[in-house]
Amino acid sequence: MTTQQETLLVVEDEDLARKNLVHILEREGYAVVGVESGEKAVGLLKERPFDLVLTDFKMGRVDGLQVLEKCRALQPHVEVILITGYATVDIAVKSMKDGAFYCIAKPYKIDQVRKIVREALIKRRLQLENERLREELQRSRPMPALIGKSQAMEKIRDTIRQVAPSDTNILILGESGTGKEIVAKAIHLLSNRQSKRFVAFNCGSFTEELMANELFGHEKGAFTGADREHAGLLEVAEGGTVFLDEIGDMPFSMQIKLLRVMQERELMRVGGVNPVPVNVRFLAATHRDLHEDARTGQFRQDLYYRLNVITIHIPPLAQRREDIPLLAQRFLVRIAGEMKKEVNAIDAEVMDLLSGYSWPGNVRELENVIERAVALATTPTIGVDQLPDHLCNLTIETYRSSGDAIPTMEEQEKHYIEWVLQKTDGNKTQAAKIMGIDRVSLWRKLKRYGWDES
Repeated sequence: MTTQQETLLVVEDEDLARKNLVHILEREGYAVVGVESGEKAVGLLKERPFDLVLTDFKMGRVDGLQVLEKCRALQPHVEVILITGYATVDIAVKSMKDGAFYCIAKPYKIDQVRKIVREALIKRRLQLENERLREELQRSRPMPALIGKSQAMEKIRDTIRQVAPSDTNILILGESGTGKEIVAKAIHLLSNRQSKRFVAFNCGSFTEELMANELFGHEKGAFTGADREHAGLLEVAEGGTVFLDEIGDMPFSMQIKLLRVMQERELMRVGGVNPVPVNVRFLAATHRDLHEDARTGQFRQDLYYRLNVITIHIPPLAQRREDIPLLAQRFLVRIAGEMKKEVNAIDAEVMDLLSGYSWPGNVRELENVIERAVALATTPTIGVDQLPDHLCNLTIETYRSSGDAIPTMEEQEKHYIEWVLQKTDGNKTQAAKIMGIDRVSLWRKLKRYGWDES
């Protein structure tokens, strides 16, 4: 007898055979449901979970292999045992290839059925235990680097932790350069697919023909120069995650093909006649208002709703200015290491300029500015001289062009110096060290603001 009651589904169109098998399994302590057709079995699979399905092979309109196929689609982890009076090697190989646990030939022995059922359920329990352990590991796994202490970034991190373990499609929205691909990678790394590949594809970088070839692959002879078959990115990512960047730029005809892949979990290579099964999770991103595009007919509504199960919106950098110092420092450490340069600090005045700028290019533009500054730096501290002209020449109007009421550079710097001096009890040598400047530079700033340097 089992210590935990598991639920079994018996599918058999012969009344006596079905009732006998149900009776045998119930005596073993299982909860057993018996139905006389594949159609009824599929209906039950849509309504409630089962641990194991035992199905006759030869039935009416829906046979055992079709029940097996529906099990894989509706309840991927349920174990399936096929029972057939027409046992052949071909049937056995086909059923096992399609995911059956075992193929039993009629007439079967009761002890044989009991043994195979026990083995199938042991496998099922191990799968459930592995899933539970993976979920525990998921919860304890640290979040991949998403830099920022703003409320918006905290919310994004919380959302990623919640949705990553599922296979739900996710739409990531945000301006160019906000870090949509980084968010997608974080979702993948915290998902159950993290051991498989993460494949990114930019939908705005290819012609329609190249896009079809890159995503779906092609058969040998599909076009001039196709001297061998080629697996597309969707096949390459099997078991993993596909990130479709700038999905809003995908041509209509490609949207139709992508929708079919999502619905049918199979694709057709260019020049192919046989569908290829695919098992991937889709993440998509765009800077466009995809809801409006779908409403006005510029993007397929059915694909939009298929992609937009969960939405993550990344605000522009100008709306989360408290993240700028952290991002700048992280870029500094990484880029200086890559360039093998002893640059380890950012001047306070530079940080004020960075914090006040509107950043139309978002995080990517900030990274480029830091890379330029490190490349030009001749001292351990990045100064104003290493910044591009448009940052050096900022005015108060520039600061406020984004709509935020931000203090001027002078006001920010004065407050910062005052705060540092307060923390160091007026020790200017220590204050200069904290600010990443020398004592002479601090003296010049104090003189500029009319403070006594004595």
